[in-house]
Amino acid sequence: MIINIPNVLTLMRIAMLPLLVVIYLSDHPLAMPISALLFILAGLTDWLDGYLARKLNQQSAFGAFLDPVADKLIVATALFLILFRHPEVHILIPALIIVGREITVSALREWMAEMGRRGIVAVSYMGKLKTTLQIISIIFLLWAQPLWGLPIFEIGKWLLDIAAVLTVWSMVDYLRAALSDNKPS
Repeated sequence: MIINIPNVLTLMRIAMLPLLVVIYLSDHPLAMPISALLFILAGLTDWLDGYLARKLNQQSAFGAFLDPVADKLIVATALFLILFRHPEVHILIPALIIVGREITVSALREWMAEMGRRGIVAVSYMGKLKTTLQIISIIFLLWAQPLWGLPIFEIGKWLLDIAAVLTVWSMVDYLRAALSDNKPS
């Protein structure tokens, strides 16, 4: 394992998971807003580790493996926590779509990498837009309390629905690109 600042930040993001769980499930009156802020902090470390890896020329195969794993773990954990506290179909269906897509696209990327064609399923604009909406929706759902008179939780549910639609759309794009690249000549 290569120890450098970006990899340490990624490992810190994974280490935040138990803290997120304990805080969110606590009876503290600020548990949900603190959980949302912790999720934001995780997102900032995700951005920072990527920036520093490029800026300091500290990119590594270990970091390239670990970073998306950390991202998927934090998103899945947050979605499961939200579902635990708010067991609603309106949250369950998009959460299943998001987690299922992440598993599918990860497997697809691994398959393409084995064939030396990882670039076929590189992150797209649609994937980035999906991720942005997904992160904002999760922050709102973790926060769950009205903010400045806005129904944050309800907005979060609708954003999660939109993220789920973009999730399917981006997955279909990735699958289409991979399958069209693998047609017999």
